[in-house]
Parts: sequence; C-alpha cells; structure tokens
Amino acid sequence: MRRLILSTESGADLPEELADKHNVQVVPMHVIIDGQDFLDGSLPVTDIYDYYERTKKIPSTTSTNSHEYHEFFTKIKIDFPDCIIIHIGYTSKASSSFQNAIIASEEMDDIFLIDALNVTGGLTALVIYAVTLLENEPTIDPVRLVEKIESKVPKSRLAFVPGSLEFLRAGGRVSNLAYLGGALLKIKPRIELIDGNLVSTKKYRGKMDGVSEKLMRDYLNEYDIDREQLYLIYSVGLDERIKQRMDEIAKETGFKNVKWMQAGAMISTHAGPGGFGIAGLEV
Repeated sequence: MRRLILSTESGADLPEELADKHNVQVVPMHVIIDGQDFLDGSLPVTDIYDYYERTKKIPSTTSTNSHEYHEFFTKIKIDFPDCIIIHIGYTSKASSSFQNAIIASEEMDDIFLIDALNVTGGLTALVIYAVTLLENEPTIDPVRLVEKIESKVPKSRLAFVPGSLEFLRAGGRVSNLAYLGGALLKIKPRIELIDGNLVSTKKYRGKMDGVSEKLMRDYLNEYDIDREQLYLIYSVGLDERIKQRMDEIAKETGFKNVKWMQAGAMISTHAGPGGFGIAGLEV
C-alpha cells in the first residue's frame, strides 16, 4: 500500500505540534521587511509589530514560488519514497501560491492539489479533517480521500476581527474594505472567506472584549458547526481574559474540543496585533 502524505502552507497557521503529530508537511510563505525576505515561521511575530512601531511601515508578504514548491514536493518524495502527496492549499483568490503549486507539479506524478479557498483556521480545519479521515481509514483510495476533502471545502467557515485596520488596509486583501466607510472610531469589521475571497460582511462597534463575544455568538448562530472541534485563532496581543471568555462560550455551546491557534507572521502582517478569529466545519 502506498503511503499518503498531506501537505499545506504556513498560511494555515497549523500548530507545530499538530503538524509533527500527524506528519503534515508545511511549506513556508514569505514576509518581506525592508527588502529582506523571511520565511514564514522563521520570524517572530513581535518583530513585525516592533518594525511597525519604529517605522509606521507594514511588511509585505509573498507566496511560495513554483521553484520552492518543486523542491518541497521533491523532498517529500525523497523522504517518503513511492508516496502520494495530497496538498491542501491556501485560497487561490488571495495568493498566487496555489497556482505556483500547480506549475511545480505539472511534471511530477502522484500529487493531488486541493484549493481550500480558505486561510489560517479555515485551512487548518480542512487539513485536520483530512488527517482524521486517514487515521480512521488508512487504506482509503487517494481519489476518494480527495473527493471527501473537496466536499468539505464549502463547509469550512472562518470569521475574524482584525486587531488593526491599518494592517488590514495595507494588506489590500479584503475586496470590499471601502464598505467600512473609513477607519471609524471603535468600528471593527468582521472578515469572512466567501468563495475564497476575503470579504467584510459586518461591522461591530465597541471594545475588543465585547466585539469578540458578538462575533463568536453571531458565528455560532449563523453556521451549524460540528461540535466535535472548534478552532479559535488569535494574533499576539489579544487579552488573555478574552481567550478565557471564548473558552467559556465554546463549552456552554457544546464543543467537545477547542484548539487555540496563534496567527503566524504571514497572517499577522494582514490582521495586526490583538485580532481574534473562529473556524470550524459545518455539519
């Protein structure tokens, strides 16, 4: 039986302990500061915020290029001879990374590519879903596994409130940021992935503690999320009391497992400090 290997990008913010435990291979994206290229995962998130405080400039990000993907896939095949790779990628609507993966794999055999149409916790939810399928059915046909993962892509729901409108605006990834009508005092946008695009869907007013609770309750009212697993995402700077309150709400609403994920350097460059998000799979 040929081994199936799952892979994804650093923009999934897949916690390192989960990647190691389940042998998920992760290819880094890039953060650029003053012309210097850092691999996502090699740069402390606090360096991004310190740089902004010093310069009032926000770093940029770039996708994994096709050459890096070719090296990445080649290394997997060397490490796991005769394996089949199933790559679950960062949304193609917000990055060229997935297209670069396609280019890299054109002359390679036994690589399946799935556009997750999602990022951070929404992408991780799909990766862990795939991990669970493999654990429960190790001999599953790879085509069947891909079909099952793809069927869950529209059911992966991510919503977040960024910590800083300046970071969000500078990133330029949200298609309708003008919806906000400017950076009004204490107005925070709710950002979701709609068909793979980052879209501002609602406005919240107030401090982050109240906004986080409104976001979570709205999300759980709007989506029938599988109570087996919930993913909560934070960027450095989120108040610990907010995290405790979100844990309480998750418990109150019947979630069996809650996994907190820290936004990495690439995601944090767009979301800013003190952001909060929630992700899960609809039933």
